[in-house]
Parts: sequence; structure tokens; C-alpha cells
Amino acid sequence: MQDLATDRALAGTSEGGFVRLARAFASLAGWRRLVVAFLLGGLSAAALPPLHVVPLLWPAFAGLIWLLDGVRRGAGAFLTGWAFGAGHFLAGLYWVGIAFLVDVETYAAFLPLAVAGLALGMGLFPALAIWATWRGRRRGLSQAFVLGAAWLAVEWVRSWILTGFPWNLLGSIWVFSDAMVQLAAVTGVWGLSLITVVAAAAPAALGEPSEGPPLRRWAPIGLSLAILGLAWGGGAWRLAAAPGPGQQAVAGVRLKLIQPNIEQTTKWQPELRKQHVVDQMAMSRSSNDAGNRAPATHVIWAETAVPFNISGEAELRQALAEAVPPGGLLITGAPRVERDNGQSRLWNSLHALSATGAIVGTYDKFHLVPFGEYVPLKWLLGFTKVTQGRLDFSAGPGPQTLTLPGLPPVSPLICYEAIFPSAVTADGARPAWLLNITNDAWFGTSTGPYQHLASARLRAVEEGLPLVRVANSGISAVVDSYGRVLERLALNTAGVIDSPLPEPLDGRTLFSRIGNWSVLALVLLALLAGLAPPRRPAP
Repeated sequence: MQDLATDRALAGTSEGGFVRLARAFASLAGWRRLVVAFLLGGLSAAALPPLHVVPLLWPAFAGLIWLLDGVRRGAGAFLTGWAFGAGHFLAGLYWVGIAFLVDVETYAAFLPLAVAGLALGMGLFPALAIWATWRGRRRGLSQAFVLGAAWLAVEWVRSWILTGFPWNLLGSIWVFSDAMVQLAAVTGVWGLSLITVVAAAAPAALGEPSEGPPLRRWAPIGLSLAILGLAWGGGAWRLAAAPGPGQQAVAGVRLKLIQPNIEQTTKWQPELRKQHVVDQMAMSRSSNDAGNRAPATHVIWAETAVPFNISGEAELRQALAEAVPPGGLLITGAPRVERDNGQSRLWNSLHALSATGAIVGTYDKFHLVPFGEYVPLKWLLGFTKVTQGRLDFSAGPGPQTLTLPGLPPVSPLICYEAIFPSAVTADGARPAWLLNITNDAWFGTSTGPYQHLASARLRAVEEGLPLVRVANSGISAVVDSYGRVLERLALNTAGVIDSPLPEPLDGRTLFSRIGNWSVLALVLLALLAGLAPPRRPAP
């Protein structure tokens, strides 16, 4: 009766509406709670690229916390978090299943299992964060900081455990704002993830009855918005002091990026492979769109743009040399095969070819995609990788700084190697730019390629290095060392980007020096903010 009287007394206020909504969420149990948690997780994924519906994070995370208020056991908190995480990753990573439709007869049957399995597996990480938050028994902004710390910790673990899968780190939602992402130069994407979770969870405090003044009731909301505002303001200040987009470029270097838009279903067909190469050579020799542009010095093709073993075919290299600018290079992706005593090894590689057809630089991809480039426990599972051929790819030695004629030192990144924070440059010799070649045609017209570009842009901000991205079907782009997109080709279009190479920052960013140690500092700061107030009573 007392709860009913309280509800009626608050019914005419905005606070009352939030309190009643919070109680309604907390009253859910069993499968109803799990279904709502799953839907809230899916709702939160709308904030990811390319939709960027960031305001939906507020109801998603506030609703999640209100669900936790009704949980009485740790298992219930874990399952609620698992359902939320599964919904988040199913909506955010559905596009992975499109790769299984390239060879429908062989792999289509695995699509539901692969997508559901990935969502459930990735959902375990938010489940741990949400269980830890429930164990902390905090309320209001304190609870938001605890959730932020726990979420950040499991995002970091997700980035390296079992070879790592740091796709769609929550901080990537801010790439639509050049100012917001500047925080990554200091904290990496991790700082963006932390303030995002804290700000999104803070409105849950409105669901608690309060007899204090109105300003106190809304203080957590104001503080969370202030955190985001400070991040934006700091980024805007940094950009105001930066050179204008495109104003600083490496002298004597002009890049031509080739996006042929070859469909994955036809890419490896024997009767079409040669023609694909010929078409890209024609695009490479095309004249500049504007007569006042300097001629290209270096031509860059995408991942596996040449579907042949360049390193073992001198005649093919001589033919490709026709696409090399005078005194320049052709940089292209291609498979690399070595045979020894009847045994073959295969690498996903990048080669730099001179005008004589000589290979002057090679990089082998080291961060391989499970099931796409190799099959873990293949002896047990008994099926082959999704990509062309039955032979698994071998891993290269790791990040590498290549020194190529006519170019500043470069760190090559093939495919999703660009999504790993603090793992895109080698120790020792510092590169002056990042080169990401990829083939996202596997994922068709989906959110995947947009998410891939967003993650790559964050690496540019983190490292203070420009990024050149060449994708078979898009999205190809030239990004400066502040993460600003200078040139871009749309998804599923054929085209050419003719662009200078932006210069790196004069000095290194803080994140490029400390790397993922920033995670430890951020987690500790968030825990200090969250655990300082008194504990909430046990239910």
C-alpha cells in the first residue's frame, strides 16, 4: 500500500514517471527479463557506425540497470548481461553471415550457427561486466562509473584473448565527430568507451525516488553530459590548433588508390581472374581528373587484388610493371606461396613492385581471421576455411615498418589488422603512415565496411599517423593524422582516388607512447569514482 501511495503522489511529476518505469523493469523476471535485455542490447547497437543513433544508448543502458535492480542472484545478473550482450552483438555483427553466402552451396547452412554463435560468444564479455556491476551494489552515478570500469576492462580482454576480436568497441560510435575522437590521441579508443558507458548509464538515477531539490535529482545527468561536453571541447580545441585538412603533405609523393569493386562471387573464378587484373591496370594508367594535378608516383591496389602468386611468376610481374608510374611503385595485395619438399605454405601478403617488375618489399599478414583464413582445431572440426582454397594461411612475424623507394616508412595492415589498438606499428623504427589494404566485398552492402573504416580512423588518431585505406569494394579513404577523412570512395562503387600523402604529427601522441596501459589507468579512475560512495544495501 505504501508503494502504491508513493506512486500516486509522484504520478504527476517527471520523476514519478521514471520511478514507475524503473520499477516496471525491475519487476520483470525469468524469460521476460531476458527478452527485454536482449532487445535493449539490440537497441544499443544502433549507435554504432554507420547509423550513429547515439541517444538510443540512454534508454538501452538505463533500462539495463533497472533490470538489474530486480535481480536477486548472481546467476540472474550474468544471464541478464549475456542477453543484453547477445542482442548488442547480433545487431552489430549480423553482417558476418553474409560471407557464408559467397559460396551458398557449401557454407550457407553454417550461417545461422555462425552468427548466433558469434553473438552468444561475444555476449559473454558484457555479461561479465554487468555481473560485476551487480556485485558492486551501487546506485546513481556511482553505479554508472562501476559499469564503465567493468565494461572497459572486458573490452580490453576481448581485444586480445583467443587472438582477439576488438570489433565495435563502444568508443567507435563517435567517429561522426572529428572533435570527439581526438580524445583517442590521449587515451586511445578506451577513453571514448569509458565516457560513453558512464554517460549512457547515468540516466538510470532518475528511476530512484528522491526528496531532494530538482537540481540534485538531475545532477548525474548533467555531469554525464558535462563529461561528453568536455571531451568534445578538448577535441575542438585540439583541431583549432591543427593545420587545416589537407594543408600538410609529403613532398614528391602522389598516391593513386584503385577501388575496382570486384564482386566476391566472381573474384576467384579462373576465367575472370586475369581480366580483373587487366581492368585494374587500366584504372591505374588512367589520367588524372584535373589537369593541374601532379602525376601519381605510387599506385596502390587492395587486398588480394592480384589473385596469383606474384612472387613465383616473373612473367606476371613484368606485365604488372606496366601499371607502375615512372620511378614509382605498384603496391598490391596478393597470395604468396612457398613450396619446400612437397609441402606448401600460404600467406596473405602485400608486395611493392618497381617499374622493372622487381619486388622491393613484402609484408605478410600476421593477425589472421579465424575460419576466414585458418580453422582453429581443424583436425577436430573437419571443415575448411571460408576463403578460397583448402590450404590455411600462415601468419607473418608481426607488425613491420617497410622502407620503400620514394616513400616515407610505412606500417602495412591487411584487412582487420587495423582494428587492434596499440598493435598497428612495430617496436623500434617508427613509421610515418599506416597503409590498410582490405577486401570487404565479403560483406556486401552492410554495416560491416563502415565499422571497419571507423576503427581504422581511430588508429590514425591514436598513433598520430595518416592512414591510407584501399578496399576492393569500398570504403577506400585517405585519413590525416587527426582522423579527418580527406578523400573517400563510396561503398560498392568503382573508382580512383588521386591524393597526396598527409604528413604525420610532429611529435608522438601520448597513447602511441603508453599504449594499452591507458586501460589500467582509466579502469582505476572509474573505480575510484564509483566505489567511493557507500555501498547500497543487499537486496
